[in-house]
Amino acid sequence: MKRRSLRAFVALLALTILALLANLCLGASGLGPIEMLRAALGPGRESAAARIFWYVRLPRALAALLAGAALSVAGALLQAVLRNPLAAPSVIGVNAGAGLCALVCMSLLPGLAALVPAAAFAGACLAAFAVYLLARFTGASRSTIVLAGVAVNTILGACMDAIVTLIPDAVVNRSAFSIGGFANVSMGNLRFAAPLCALGLLLALLFRRELELMALGDDVARSLGLRVERFRALFLIAAAMLAGAAVSFSGLLSFVGLVSPHMARILCRNDSHIRLPNTALFGAALCLICDLIARTAFAPYELPVGIVLSFLGAPFFLYLLFRQKKRNRHDAT
Repeated sequence: MKRRSLRAFVALLALTILALLANLCLGASGLGPIEMLRAALGPGRESAAARIFWYVRLPRALAALLAGAALSVAGALLQAVLRNPLAAPSVIGVNAGAGLCALVCMSLLPGLAALVPAAAFAGACLAAFAVYLLARFTGASRSTIVLAGVAVNTILGACMDAIVTLIPDAVVNRSAFSIGGFANVSMGNLRFAAPLCALGLLLALLFRRELELMALGDDVARSLGLRVERFRALFLIAAAMLAGAAVSFSGLLSFVGLVSPHMARILCRNDSHIRLPNTALFGAALCLICDLIARTAFAPYELPVGIVLSFLGAPFFLYLLFRQKKRNRHDAT
């Protein structure tokens, strides 16, 4: 492991821990670090400070940590498998599938709000499975998967528009889920999603060598003995699992899966051994910091975390577009 990558890992780990502690200690209620420390270490949960810590700040901080890490690694997997620097979970239909099933659950079963995370996860996985099947029948190449994802996204988006048109009350539900945030996250939501995120992260870390080979291209990977189709399916499943589990409680957070892998590459250069851990840490820190800004910048009012992420991520997305354009010009010459 190179010193530069090790320093980046230590710095990102420290930043993530500091951001987590800041989320637990700061908020619109005016209760500071000392009150939160007493609430965390105290035996009871009856006081106002204890209820705020255990039922608001702790679930929210853990949700931001988990969602940031999961979405970031999902984006890194897709960018490597598809060899597309602009790939993100929305490319394989995860966001659209999760949004559609969550919208159906909220509109048709309004009294069963606890089922929304499970419905969103199921929709994300079904959409990714549909994309892979389409690509499989037509030749599971990188370009075919992207085109199949575009087609599935379009169909599922049309279904959501139809539901909103037929059930006008669903507009509010769709807006809140589409923007994304951690305002209503409970520990119950995390109990459902955390094991899935842990499994997806474990798969990504265990097979990171095969992931690096796939990033070199199908022909090179095959020449080195890698079963490309099998591992492409495995990484797509892991990406869908990670993104679907995160989306199930956070909504459709944008730009996390796009920005974090690029920042990890900048920090790690060519050191592939630490790139995925750095990607997860950067995504976790990004979501924690954005959630803290959303809760405190305009207190007692609160912005959805998705809006803060869009303000930070959109300029970086434009930077990537211009950088890709310059690279294409350089390759052409």
